Amino acid sequence: MTTERTTSSTNRVKRVSQIIEEYGKCIELVPMDPYFHNISVGLYLKDGIFTVWSYSNRPGVHQRISNIRDGFVALGGMAPTPDSDIQFTSPCGRLHLRALGFLLAQIVGKNPDFSPPTGNLTIRDTKTRLTLNVAGKPVDDRWVYQVTADEEARSAAARLRLVVAGFVRYGEMEKVGDHEVAFSCGHRHDELMRILLPYSRNVSAVENMMEADALRGQMTTGTLGFAQR
Repeated sequence: MTTERTTSSTNRVKRVSQIIEEYGKCIELVPMDPYFHNISVGLYLKDGIFTVWSYSNRPGVHQRISNIRDGFVALGGMAPTPDSDIQFTSPCGRLHLRALGFLLAQIVGKNPDFSPPTGNLTIRDTKTRLTLNVAGKPVDDRWVYQVTADEEARSAAARLRLVVAGFVRYGEMEKVGDHEVAFSCGHRHDELMRILLPYSRNVSAVENMMEADALRGQMTTGTLGFAQR
């Protein structure tokens, strides 16, 4: 019995090491996929190439992670690699790791039949009665997003500054003005802004969610080549 357990453990370690060698470190992990047998799904990074991967041996798992990769393309504006259906790259060349981490959770947690939203970047604020709007335009050599509210309120200016702070924190963006932000790459990323907007409006709730997700993933990240950020 001891020999069998040791052999099994050794084979698993070897398999994990092989995946890390091929795909790099796991930068984000969703411990349970509610739409595919509660498998864990990881996002790996090596030499600028992202890979969606799962250690599950369930039938159909490759198609599932391929569909998740397609979600990064459809929802995040990422560029699919031509020679792999589970890999993609960032079209601007920058990694935007935190935003892609949120995006992985969104893709895995949504029904596979979910259709990407279109139209203006707008959302109802949960803290106030304001409707928040985000619009971008070229300023000098980069694309700058401005956050506005479509209603007048005494607290509007302060609220908008907090939302901007949320974009800086969760999108790793740069603050350009009191109500303006830009991605560090300077490129236009409307798809990522759409993903980040719900998180940026409610910082305290997101912090609680991230803490809970970290606790759920603690038991598995150590064996999947997880990279602490």
